[in-house]
Amino acid sequence: MRFARLMYRLSILFFFAALSIRGAELKLGIIGLDTSHVIAFTGLLNKTDSKDYVPGGKVVAAFKGGSPDVESSRSRVDGYTKQLQEQFGVKIVDSIEDLCRQVDAVLLESVDGRPHLEQARPVIKAHKPLFIDKPVAGSLRDAIEIYRLAKENNVPLFSSSSYRFYGTILELKKADVGEVRNVISYGPAHLEEHHPDMFWYGVHPTEALFTIMGTGCETVARTASTDTDVITGTWSGGKIGTLIGLRTRSTPSKVVVFGSKNVAEQKAGSDGYAPLVREIIKFFQTGVAPVSPEETIEMFAFMEAADESKRQGGKPINVRELINRHR
Repeated sequence: MRFARLMYRLSILFFFAALSIRGAELKLGIIGLDTSHVIAFTGLLNKTDSKDYVPGGKVVAAFKGGSPDVESSRSRVDGYTKQLQEQFGVKIVDSIEDLCRQVDAVLLESVDGRPHLEQARPVIKAHKPLFIDKPVAGSLRDAIEIYRLAKENNVPLFSSSSYRFYGTILELKKADVGEVRNVISYGPAHLEEHHPDMFWYGVHPTEALFTIMGTGCETVARTASTDTDVITGTWSGGKIGTLIGLRTRSTPSKVVVFGSKNVAEQKAGSDGYAPLVREIIKFFQTGVAPVSPEETIEMFAFMEAADESKRQGGKPINVRELINRHR
């Protein structure tokens, strides 16, 4: 068994090395055609005349998917499927297993996080490198299981919001503020009844918060009202990370970093999806994830702990204990 695993790891390394040497264009597959991301990502990858064209891969096949009990999925899946076929000539297949036979790597784009675990299983079984769009899953338990399966089968996997790779966030991360002591991240936190509160849109400002803070969150406490959430995380060393989730019509986003020497604010502006797609292609080419499983799992534990804190009237929730409870 140990020898078989070693040989498989070597075969994966040879696969990525061969891709790098010949500069091959990867054949990519998409699962879940119920989000605008599938059109945006495919445009960046397939339209060679686009000013933001991302070379290295081409979307060639897709599995429709869709969730009948989520309005934003049910009402959009047919339209996005038609766009992929007519604008980009993408082949629509009947199963994920069939998709995996036709592609080198997979983007799991289903807007609903709940089916992600079952949709990821056949991809992992087929040993295809896998990117999972936000949210990585519909629960912390499912997120942990997805990463467990990927590790067990030596399948490269990562998940991220586009916020993490905005130039304004990366510039802020490099700002000379001294020792980071406190970070405030605010942004949209619209709700979807089938997901924990922060998983739907709150994942974006949460991702931005963790991009600066990293791992090490120990406890989470939440104060909630109809329009606003204030979620306070205490990190190791006494650092504080605060997420302000906004549900009003205007939902701006920004990160502010308070350090021992200085305060720095994220500048206005968005880079769209191109930086994330470039990272996805680099990941598919190398097998090296730009975001660790530990950070993503802790980030989703932060959001699920916020729900638990709300249920318990704002009581601080221990993040590590919550993760262990769901393993």
